[in-house]
Amino acid sequence: MIKIAPSILSADFANLERDIQRISTADYVHVDVMDGMFVPNITIGIPVVKSIRPTTALPLDVHLMIVEPGRYVEQFCDAGADLVTVHVESDTEEKLHDAIARIHAKGKRAGVVLKPKTPAETVLPFLNEVELVLVMTVEPGFGGQKFMADMMPKVSAIRRWIDEKNPGCELEVDGGVDPVTCKTCIAAGANVLVAGSAVYKADDIPARIAELRG
Repeated sequence: MIKIAPSILSADFANLERDIQRISTADYVHVDVMDGMFVPNITIGIPVVKSIRPTTALPLDVHLMIVEPGRYVEQFCDAGADLVTVHVESDTEEKLHDAIARIHAKGKRAGVVLKPKTPAETVLPFLNEVELVLVMTVEPGFGGQKFMADMMPKVSAIRRWIDEKNPGCELEVDGGVDPVTCKTCIAAGANVLVAGSAVYKADDIPARIAELRG
């Protein structure tokens, strides 16, 4: 089953509750957290996650684009995140293993994220510990970028490793996903698609979500 995770980075922040309710037919609410250091942009943090938690029954998929994410993973879990993903580039391997363990200790799911230039093999030390791997198909930090089709071999490689080592793990892609590129992602092995502007700019959001599922 293909799951859709609309990114609220493309929502109207003055009407965030309304826009989260508009994606009620999706599978996740994707929350992009940026600190202005790991990526050159600043978005939302723990208070916003806590505020939106009561507005939806959907799982909150919180993508931490921050340095040393272990400092905050427990707070994001307490704020209502159901799934917390951390970048493999954001800290040492030892500290990321610890962050994943502390997410699990809170009873939540954990994942790791790879930037476009990060080799697929970087995920291997974490693969048996996580419930999701996210492959970025744009450079993280800004919405509305062009889809990087050359990331599909990475997606396919990680799909093979997941099937061999951790079949319950989900494989997510994020960046430039639309009704055309979603087919490429699914063919490469992704089963969770993050989409921002492709969803929120659609005239019929439930129809667009259904279209992205293929």
